[in-house]
Amino acid sequence: MELCSDFHIFAFESADMVIISKAALRNFITRYPDSETAMEQWYAVTKEADWKNFAALKRSFNCTDAVGNDRYVFNIRGNTYRLIALIIFKVRTVYILFVGRHQEYDEVDAATVTFKK
Repeated sequence: MELCSDFHIFAFESADMVIISKAALRNFITRYPDSETAMEQWYAVTKEADWKNFAALKRSFNCTDAVGNDRYVFNIRGNTYRLIALIIFKVRTVYILFVGRHQEYDEVDAATVTFKK
């Protein structure tokens, strides 16, 4: 009797990046409606990404800066807005830590900002 006769090996396609949380973008778009298209584009590209490291991320968003502690700063809408994300490439997860106008970003320490629920 063969115990594993129904055992098959499947090739899985890459999963989407997990973004925590889209609510931060929705709240920001409510305050700044002119950001909607750019934020939705960022979300769509990020969700579909297959980033294994910062170099791969840079291929999607060339103007992104690594600021330490697994945090990355994205320029949105011609640098009008900034988004700081903590990205754990190994588990394909993006935590949105900050979304704000460029002037608001200047008041934040991007390397230490934390996730707020």
